Amino acid sequence: MNNLTQNGYEQDMLDQPAALDAHAAQALPPAIAALDMARFDRIILTGMGSSHYATIPFELMLARLGLPVWRIQTGRLLEMPQLIAPRTLLWMTSQSGRSGEVVALVEQLSARDAVTIVATTNDPSSPLAVGADLVLPLQSGSEATVSSKSYLNTLASFYRVGAAISGEDDGKTTDDIGRVAASLSARLTATTALADGLAARILAGPRPRLALVGAGEDAATAMTGALILKEASKVAAEGYIGGEFRHGPMEIVGAGATVLLFGSGKPEDVTLTQLARDLVGTGSLVLSLAPDAYPGTEHVPLPNANMLERLAHAMVFVQQLSLGLARGSGLVPGKFLYGQKITSQV
Repeated sequence: MNNLTQNGYEQDMLDQPAALDAHAAQALPPAIAALDMARFDRIILTGMGSSHYATIPFELMLARLGLPVWRIQTGRLLEMPQLIAPRTLLWMTSQSGRSGEVVALVEQLSARDAVTIVATTNDPSSPLAVGADLVLPLQSGSEATVSSKSYLNTLASFYRVGAAISGEDDGKTTDDIGRVAASLSARLTATTALADGLAARILAGPRPRLALVGAGEDAATAMTGALILKEASKVAAEGYIGGEFRHGPMEIVGAGATVLLFGSGKPEDVTLTQLARDLVGTGSLVLSLAPDAYPGTEHVPLPNANMLERLAHAMVFVQQLSLGLARGSGLVPGKFLYGQKITSQV
């Protein structure tokens, strides 16, 4: 069993339910709840790393409403500032509000009155928050190293904004967040034998390598999960959205490869269902982290009362897996060797 009392990363993991409760306890800023998304010619969601990936479910929701939404990494926007036209809603997400690319973009836009900037950040005194027209605080508290509390709170904040845009009562949404927090407490304090056992199997294989593939909203878990595994346990892990795994990366499968599939697990998810069938015969270790299992895969069942619950539980399992992988390699989970918590260099 992992002992979740060893370092700051593990303590942050344990503190995730309390951070979600803190976010739910704050009022949703009225100006954000009242945003008329239809009055903008384009909506751009931007950020770096897990802050950017956490907006995938929100991007899908806006697209399904027929709104002109683009999700573009901030580094790419710095290369193509012409994309930020007049009557653009630029929604920037950064846990610190101080990432190099984010600060550079805010400075570029300081004189552009026709652009509305919304910031989702944990630091109301950051350059991002100061340069924004509206601020949505994360209320995730401080973090020692790898993102954990801030990622789940970012998911929760966009879940909440999405519900408000859809006309749902915020009280119901915060109740949802509270129930997710309670259910995560049980998962975090229960044995992590499943994640530890999986970590041992992964490390025992030849040339251990991981691919995380997600469909729909669950793509956020695949992309962030791969990032977290690299940061926290220093393993070769890459994230993919849906069918893109077939376009080249499929060649890494076979003995020593582990593929984690994130989605519904239902036959209606045609892409991951067929991918699962194709993978199980390659000698790869294939797991479904989903409410239901894809054909022939091992299954880590997830609750699914709502999208936020499913994504939060999937991410906590990935975090627990990162502990086993790090310790199995003789490393301190979450300890940065070459990077740092805030990437200020562009």
